[in-house]
Amino acid sequence: MESRLIDTIFATLLNFMFPIRMLLRTYSLCILMIDISWVVVNGIYAILQAIFELLRPPPLKPVRLETALVIGSGRGVGRQIAIQLADLDAIVLCVDKNKSNNDDTVQIIKRNGGSAVSYTCDITKRDNVNNLASQVKKDIGVVSMLFYCCGIPSPRSLLTQPPQDIHDTLDLTLTSYFWLLDHFLPGMKTKNHGHVVALTSVAGLSYIKDQMPLSVAQFAVQGLAESLMEDLRINKINGVHVTLVHVYPFIVNSDSSDLRLRIPSYFGTISPSEAAKSILESVRRNYPEASVPKHLLYLGHLLRVLPRKATVLIRDLLDTGVDFA
Repeated sequence: MESRLIDTIFATLLNFMFPIRMLLRTYSLCILMIDISWVVVNGIYAILQAIFELLRPPPLKPVRLETALVIGSGRGVGRQIAIQLADLDAIVLCVDKNKSNNDDTVQIIKRNGGSAVSYTCDITKRDNVNNLASQVKKDIGVVSMLFYCCGIPSPRSLLTQPPQDIHDTLDLTLTSYFWLLDHFLPGMKTKNHGHVVALTSVAGLSYIKDQMPLSVAQFAVQGLAESLMEDLRINKINGVHVTLVHVYPFIVNSDSSDLRLRIPSYFGTISPSEAAKSILESVRRNYPEASVPKHLLYLGHLLRVLPRKATVLIRDLLDTGVDFA
């Protein structure tokens, strides 16, 4: 008798739970459909917004009185970024391991009426980075802009010099970047104001012959920048921006005037000053990703979505094929 009563109660509960389960499944399906619709609508909006910004770029933000730490300011693009930031009334902190070159950069800035301070530091040593951060915080305070211009090789070094030691390459290109972020990013987050700029070479988009450590390190810098963007987004820190810049070394005409490109009419060359101007324009518009020259950014996007065989054909076609004049 008791057994029949238990079976009856159990059957009644099952009959009662069935519509509840169906209701929950229907509810979950509705939520899923709403989420999918939300993603589709916002995805379309993001695409249209990107097209609109391509035709009508966002306004340039001012950098007046921003405290900009430029790592690798002793030569090339890094030097020009420091000079042009000072011309825009930023307070520039020039960091390089070559004291003579770095002091020259600071003197140029001061002759132009800008404000700059020189710091000599080999950032591949963690203790050096710790000392640099302590000195900067003591002298200036919070850094609001960080430009990491190390690890961009010259065309001649790519072609004529043997690959660096793996540890040296990773320390210069990637590991020291983590150390710098550990020191200067928290201040930006606290104030919800700042900008981190990472410069990588073309090796961050494609392998360079006989330069595997460099290519791996540059790929890693790209991953670091994208991870940092996600960290800021998830934590809703919308006042700190990240810009990843792909610099094509064979395009920037510094010490490589005697190099010839396979398709010079397509590539062309630009000066470090022009490259720095392009980089700062992308930074001041808060673009998450840019390239020097600008139009090759879309080539990088194309290489990511095409099948492997197609990307190989394009890379072979656009191979710089550099030789000496």
